Amino acid sequence: MSVPSWLEGTPFAVTVGVLFAIVLLRAQGTYWLGRLAAAGALRSRWADRVTGPRTTATIVRLHRWGWPLITLSFLTVGMQTVVNAAAGLTRMPWLRYTAAMVPGCLAWAVVYATVGFAALEAALALAARSPWALVAVLLLVAGGAAVLIRRRQRTATTPPGATAERAADPIQSP
Repeated sequence: MSVPSWLEGTPFAVTVGVLFAIVLLRAQGTYWLGRLAAAGALRSRWADRVTGPRTTATIVRLHRWGWPLITLSFLTVGMQTVVNAAAGLTRMPWLRYTAAMVPGCLAWAVVYATVGFAALEAALALAARSPWALVAVLLLVAGGAAVLIRRRQRTATTPPGATAERAADPIQSP
């Protein structure tokens, strides 16, 4: 099963379009629920805490620099809801939020229309056989990703023609 049965046999563009619409509606709903919660908090005894100078300064920074997190959250599992709700709770301007959300929704739809459902089915099948095997696979994948990231960081900071040990010791002469 690569896609839900109700999408089987549909053209790829239609599948992506349907998945895009689903995730867009879910993300917007989560954002607006966050906005409603923020409006309620402003009318409660917590209003002073929500509108204090430190909180306000943090919210301003989030509105200005936090929008890439919205787009990237769609490439994670479990973070989308938290980030979308946080955008609503902090009352991020709707247009800025939506501009950051749309590319994330599109990426999510393409991933799930291609490999996402197959990966999910494989993970569920493995979990049914042995939840510990799934944990082990996830740890191996996370460890492998960490090793790759660390290697890229080292090669990015190592000058051409220098060994990693030499680059790590700036006192050592050439």
